[in-house]
This record gives sequence, structure tokens and C-alpha cells, in this order.
Amino acid sequence: MFLQNTRGKPLQFSITAACGTGFLLFGYDQGVFGGLLDNAHFLRTFGYPNPTLQGQIVATYDIGCIIGTLVSMIWGDKLGRRRCILTGCCILIVGAILQTAAYSLAPMIVGRVVAGIGNGMNTIACPVMQSETARANERGKLIVLQLVLNILGIVISNWMNFGFTYVPNSSISWRFPLAFQCFFALITLSLVFIIPESPRWLVMKHRASEAQVILSRLLDKPRDDPDVVDEIQGLVATVQHEAEVQRSTPFKEIFARNSKQQTLRRILLGAGTAFFQQVGGTNVIAYYLPIVLTRSVGLSTRLALILSACDSMSLMFWGAVAALLIDRYGRKKLMLLGVTASSICFALVAVGLRHGGPKNKGMSILAVVFIFMYYVFYGMSLLSIPFMYPAEINSQKMRNIGTSFATTINWLFVYVVVVATPTGIETIGWKYYMLYSILNFLFIPIIWYFYVETANLSLEQVDRLFEIKHDAGKDMSWSEAYKIARTESPASRMGGDKNSAGSEHCEIIGE
Repeated sequence: MFLQNTRGKPLQFSITAACGTGFLLFGYDQGVFGGLLDNAHFLRTFGYPNPTLQGQIVATYDIGCIIGTLVSMIWGDKLGRRRCILTGCCILIVGAILQTAAYSLAPMIVGRVVAGIGNGMNTIACPVMQSETARANERGKLIVLQLVLNILGIVISNWMNFGFTYVPNSSISWRFPLAFQCFFALITLSLVFIIPESPRWLVMKHRASEAQVILSRLLDKPRDDPDVVDEIQGLVATVQHEAEVQRSTPFKEIFARNSKQQTLRRILLGAGTAFFQQVGGTNVIAYYLPIVLTRSVGLSTRLALILSACDSMSLMFWGAVAALLIDRYGRKKLMLLGVTASSICFALVAVGLRHGGPKNKGMSILAVVFIFMYYVFYGMSLLSIPFMYPAEINSQKMRNIGTSFATTINWLFVYVVVVATPTGIETIGWKYYMLYSILNFLFIPIIWYFYVETANLSLEQVDRLFEIKHDAGKDMSWSEAYKIARTESPASRMGGDKNSAGSEHCEIIGE
């Protein structure tokens, strides 16, 4: 199971390491295949697929990820956070083996789909696990760290692909990078075995006694310490309250009218962040930067791989900077910064490509510079927020479904972008990048008018935020509701006396 004597910061570090390694694997998978599309032995083995077919091969992985998110949506709350990650890693290993052993397109595509199913499950369970075990003032930083490790995975894949350009006539130049997925999956498996289950999930499953033991370890306090008792009572109170206001099935609750929980709005807000991330163009860069640099800018394959690796390292740095900003400035302000700057960067990339070429290398350099600049602002904003916001914004009962839906939207539009990009680059050139500039610009008013801040609120206080605003209506702004929610105890919704919250569990909590 897990190490019983790990407590406090070491335990939190263990959870972050397990979830972070899962995201490192996610990043490696994102980056590894794009670098193989200019590999001569790989192309020869699979019959020199055209750009459309190349896009389909890459994107079948995303189809698998969509299937994985649907699996999690249905069975995620039954399995629990740990077992979802363990199952996802095992499935991914099978997919990686199929890809590595492939000699034709059919097994390669099957392997891509299978690996995608495992990764789709991990991309839901890891951020939910981290969100449910982190303190309110640390949650943003810890999930940002996961995304930094995600980019480290892309960096590793880029440098590995570059290294294997020196053995171009051997199948090891593409089989080894695909097989290396198993290494990260095995590390994730071993780390997940030593961490406990989410106490919030345990409370939801009426296992408050087990949750209290884990919570006492996370807080590094005795099981009967007042802080532990208050916290567990608050969790029990939240689950009981949700049971009272969400009496229908989860799917009926989504479309319930005049619901205090505002379930549909919260699910759409969470899914919207994934939509902004993917339709904003990130995977034009993440999956295809070597192809962008060779086919759009005109660089050599080896130089393109070097610049891709350097760009990923830059993204990793700016993603780490987000840890200093995410809780101080909040999710909404950083999203506004991200989409505004991304719009400008993609516009200048388009201008550079439109006027660049062999006779005007200065404009080609401009395009490369603003590809790098895009990652500066993306790293500080939309790199990490779409993986924390859905887990934060949805209620305990709807967290798995809401996060699964957001991740389904994520992978659906990853698929669309990954399929479209090779053909888009080939047919409309610089105009393809201008499309992403326009889309990012259109996101600005949506974020400004509809999005709600969640920074420095506990997950239970986020629930309370929506109820306060629902009860007050137009007489209260979201910022006013935020201030009230931040000062309230989660147990206060049960009648004001936190010691009465969850009274049916008193024997468990107080013993």
C-alpha cells in the first residue's frame, strides 16, 4: 500500500512526485512523435506517409486519450484516484510496446490509441489527486510544478530525438524513443504505490475514518488534533450538503434549473480553459515545432531539433515562474495575460513567415523569436491553469465528471489541431498561424466577463462561493462573494456550529 510513517511535507512531496511523474510521461508522449516525422528510417518503414496521414498517425493517440477520459468519467469515482493512475500506466505500457514493435501502420496506430487511453486516464486523476490533497495556499504552486515536469518530458523527448539523428539508418533511432515511455510509466507506478488515497474521495465514499488518518498524516498532526477534526468535519459537512442540494443523479444535476451549485456553469468554465489552451495553438508548437521550423521557416532538421529542445527548456523555465504568480495574481488575470500575448505572438509569427525566406532571413528570425516569446506568456498562464481550474471549480460530487469533461474537450481539440496542422502548414502557410492569433483575441472578452477566481480558496470555499452568489443574485459581485467565501468555515453551511457538522460520524472522528 503506502509508507505508514511518511507525514507532513515528505508525504506531500511524495504525492507531488507521483502526480508530477505522470505528467512528465504525458509531456514526453506529446513531444516524442513530432520529432520522428523527419526521421528517414521511420518514414521508410511506414511507406513515406503524406502530411495528412502523418497528422492522422500522430492524432490517433489523442483519440485514445478521449476514450481514456470517457472511461474515467464513468468509472473514475468508483476506482478512486490511485487506482485510476495505476490502471492508466499499465494500459500505456501495453501501448508503448505495440508502437515499439510495429513494422506497419496498423499496429502503430493501435499502439498509439492504447497508449492514449492510459494517458487520458492519468491526465484526469493526477491533477484531481493533487488538488484534493493540497492546502489552498499551495494548490496552485503544486499543480504548476506538475506542468513544469510535463514540459521536462517534452524537453527529454526533443533532446533524445536530436541525439538519434546521429544514427539515421537504424530502427533504434525511433524505436528506442517510443520504448522509453515505459520507463516513465514504471516510475509513476512505483511512486503511486507509496502514496495514500485522496481523503476527499474517501469521505465521499463514506470512509471518514480512513480519511481522517490520511489527513492527520498530511497535516503532520495527531489523529484527534482539533485542526484534523475540524477539517474532516468540514469535508463530511460538504459531502452531506451536496447530497441534500444534489438529490438527482449527477447527469440530471448538470441540467437542473436554478441549482445553488450552478453545476452546468462550473463544468463549462472548467472545460473552457481546456478549449482556450488547445484552440489557442499550443500543440502547433508542442507536437510539430520541428516540422514548423523545417517546413515553414526552412531550417535544417538537426537545427530544428536543437531549437525545439531549447524552446521547450524556455517553456519549462517560464512555467516554473508561474508558481510565483499563480496564487498571488490568480487564475483569471493570468489567463487574460496569456491569451492577449499569444494573440500578438502568433500575429508576428505570421508576419515573419509571410515576408521571410532565403532572401529575407531577418523576417524568418522574427518568426522564430516570437515562437519563443509565445512560450514565455503561455508558460506563465495557460500551460498549467487548464489542469487545475476544472478540479478546483467543480463540486466534490461533480469533480471527476467535470474534470473528465474538461479533459475530453482538451483531447478532442488536441486531435483537431494535430490532424489539421500538417495540412494547414502545407496549404495555407503563414495564414495558418494568423488563425490562432484571431482565436486568442476572441477569448479575451469571454474570460473577462464569465470567469471566476479560485486562487487561495479551499475546494469547499469554492462551493460556497457559488452558493453565496446564487443567493445574492445581481445585488452582489463575484469579487464580493469571493471575499465572503474566503472567510467562511466549510462546516458553517450546516447551521453555523462546526462541531455539529457531520454528527453521524462523531464516533469515528472523535475517538
